[in-house]
Amino acid sequence: MDPTQPLAGRDAKAADCGSLAARRTIARILKVNHAGEHGAIRIYRSQIAIARWRYPDIVQELEEMLGHEVGHRARFAEAMPSRHAKACRMLILWGIGGRLLGTGTALMGRNAIWACTAAVEEAVHRHLNDQLAFLWRRDQELYALIASIKSEELSHLDHAEARLTSRGPIVHILRRSIDVITEVLIFLSTSGDSLRMARDLRTK
Repeated sequence: MDPTQPLAGRDAKAADCGSLAARRTIARILKVNHAGEHGAIRIYRSQIAIARWRYPDIVQELEEMLGHEVGHRARFAEAMPSRHAKACRMLILWGIGGRLLGTGTALMGRNAIWACTAAVEEAVHRHLNDQLAFLWRRDQELYALIASIKSEELSHLDHAEARLTSRGPIVHILRRSIDVITEVLIFLSTSGDSLRMARDLRTK
């Protein structure tokens, strides 16, 4: 069977979606995804505010990606109540971190903006893959939701990679730093479930 494709019919109904541990993990997946979209919205809004007077030629691109993130956050918020998921207690840190990251990279220039997008989306892409592998036998509706969002997030990554004009040591350090920060926030927001889920999937 292909773990990237959802099950159907009786196989889907037979999937282990009722264990307490699985339900808790699903709730944490939604919680961290909602928080991550909140942080991404703050990043783009901060970058757009500065780009309007420094790099007006890229404002439309940033606004399009912002629109995607706003929609993603709303879709995750809609999926939360039925799965007993609550907003992340660290939501304020995601917001503050997003504003600081968005403002700082925008002040550094266009290349830093695209490096920021690429770094964040790389981390998101890894975690969405892990989530899909976990969900495919447990929650078909959420699987489909995340799969559809993943395609837009991947388009952001490709867009940013195509616009990077430099990949020197400064960009490498910036991307690595942003990646580490994102991973730490995801780890804390899921109480370590994100790391355990990735480790368990690698051993199967």
